[in-house]
Amino acid sequence: MAVLNRIGKIRKRNHSLVTFDPEKVFNVILLSADTAGGFAQDYVPGVNDRVFAAGGTDRGIAEALADMVVVCLNADPRHHVTNFPPTVEEVQDVVLHVLRSNGFTKIADAYTAYRWGHHWVREDAIDDAQFVRNGYPKEELEPLLAWNHARDCDTVEGLNEIVKSGRVKPLVDESIEHFEATLDAAAQKAIDRIEAGDDLKMIFVSGPSSSGKTTTTVKLTERLRAQGLRFLMLNLDNYFWSLIEHPTDWINDRNYETPEALDIQLLNEHLQGLLSGDTIQQPIYSFKEGHRSGAKPVKRESDQILLLDCLHGFYPPITAGIDPAQIFRVYIEAMNPLYEPNPMIPLYQGDRFDRRLTRFEDVRLMRRTLRDTTHRNHPPLATLLHWHYVRAGELHSIIPLKGLADVRINGGMPFDLPALKPFFVGEDGVWPRPEDLDPYPSYLDAQIRHQRITQLLESVEGLTREQVDDHSLIPGDAIVREFIGNSTLEIPHNE
Repeated sequence: MAVLNRIGKIRKRNHSLVTFDPEKVFNVILLSADTAGGFAQDYVPGVNDRVFAAGGTDRGIAEALADMVVVCLNADPRHHVTNFPPTVEEVQDVVLHVLRSNGFTKIADAYTAYRWGHHWVREDAIDDAQFVRNGYPKEELEPLLAWNHARDCDTVEGLNEIVKSGRVKPLVDESIEHFEATLDAAAQKAIDRIEAGDDLKMIFVSGPSSSGKTTTTVKLTERLRAQGLRFLMLNLDNYFWSLIEHPTDWINDRNYETPEALDIQLLNEHLQGLLSGDTIQQPIYSFKEGHRSGAKPVKRESDQILLLDCLHGFYPPITAGIDPAQIFRVYIEAMNPLYEPNPMIPLYQGDRFDRRLTRFEDVRLMRRTLRDTTHRNHPPLATLLHWHYVRAGELHSIIPLKGLADVRINGGMPFDLPALKPFFVGEDGVWPRPEDLDPYPSYLDAQIRHQRITQLLESVEGLTREQVDDHSLIPGDAIVREFIGNSTLEIPHNE
């Protein structure tokens, strides 16, 4: 449909003015949908039915959403004045607002990853070859799907048959063997760099929330210690700003998921000081009091490697001024692609198939919910309502930067969902009930994720609690034990 547009120009990042072209808005929305598998992947009954009905096809839906963007931009009267047009960033913000407000969370995520990826390319933090675009790069997904397909666990139905027929043990063993082999290769790559002459002084283990960074860090350093390397671990939680400097939202929640939640300037100064042989005064942060309660002297010995397990370890300002030849970066993400039926799209007769891949971030949300409930006395509903902060942070400064990694490790296993399910269902299950979300109707992201994960849980055949507790089935050092418990490794955040 035709909409009134009074905006003639937009302001580029270099402050020059160019003609505003609504066609470009349409193109970027359609491209984002295409990379995410089509609008059908985001069909949510009761949320965006009317958009699907109005559009009919992917192109039609993209046109409808682009029109909404134009309407929103025109709602600000300042933009009608020639010298006060919307900036490129403002247009991008409105595109995201329209997508998320209409329930297109996957497409909004794809657009966000693409947007910030371009940002980091412009900042020279990454180059085009390191640009991962929508965060679900095809070159990574295809080998993972092929590995699962070869073991008949690339679909929910196939995985369920393995569980029901009692064939989980071989799948667990083979999955863990594959993971351990990737750790062997990662350790060897670090050794190869040292033997090639690089003066490695820092190792970052980074990746999205609940990907398994702690287990990976423990296992990787065990291998490197066996090669004679020595480590000094720096706990970056001590660099959080005081609680009073973290503003709260209307449900008294705080955004700790952004790198700016840390005192980046002080952290960078301390890293440079440690690498230079100086003694730093590392802050001691009291989470009970919500501020720094003191400081302690820390000095790196000349043969020690700084070890940092950090969400935002690849965030460029943290390592500004440090020689890249001194840094070894490990990226871990829980990636287990699994096809499931898409019960959300039976009414949509668009141009896409009726299957969808499970979302990696949904499984990580389940992992974090269980960890927060068990080890941090954090209500499951609070974790769900907080997840939009988590996702925004990782789409800004974690996932788009994973191309910087020396090695990438997959912390997702085919048996994760069956192992997690018994903790989420039944009378004592930790997953929130639908009515728990009733007081939060404006938290559309939480509503959609809750619906999607609930349907996934209903479709998956779970293990029993007895099976989950059995170390002969799931070893005590498996990544999933960070979350389901009974780990034989020391997990600091679970202490």
